[in-house]
Amino acid sequence: MDHDNQLRQQLAKMMDWNEAHPDFSSAVADFPVKLRGRVPEGLPHSGWQLLEHIRIALWDMVEFSQNGKHKSPKWPEGYWPKDLVPPSEEAWEQSVNAVLENLEAMRKLIGDPKHDLFAPIPHGSGQTLLREALLIADHNAYHIGQLVLVRKELGAWEG
Repeated sequence: MDHDNQLRQQLAKMMDWNEAHPDFSSAVADFPVKLRGRVPEGLPHSGWQLLEHIRIALWDMVEFSQNGKHKSPKWPEGYWPKDLVPPSEEAWEQSVNAVLENLEAMRKLIGDPKHDLFAPIPHGSGQTLLREALLIADHNAYHIGQLVLVRKELGAWEG
């Protein structure tokens, strides 16, 4: 197997792997409805705020990677929900599904050899598809860890 394919496969795995820590699906699975909007003492965010932040930032990075007309939200307010509590159970599920869909979209993008991983993104300022993939993996890992911490502090994590 050539190095390009190996790199693409490894990047695709990085989008949501659980080799070093819980993955996204584990972090949100069975998150008790009554605890999704609670902020544990000493921590800055609720589970809902973290989930929505992951969703918004991931969507932004995926869209930036493939759409020259994409406009990012204003930082920081456009990336964090103001409300601690999800408006409904359906909103939680929609957010989870949107994260999974965007992870899959990025996997497809980086898996397609027509997209040069090292070429600057035409509408960017030097960013590459490789950089965006690594940024997604890093950003998600950080905030998934926060989700797990929130669950631990709320007594809702057995992992």
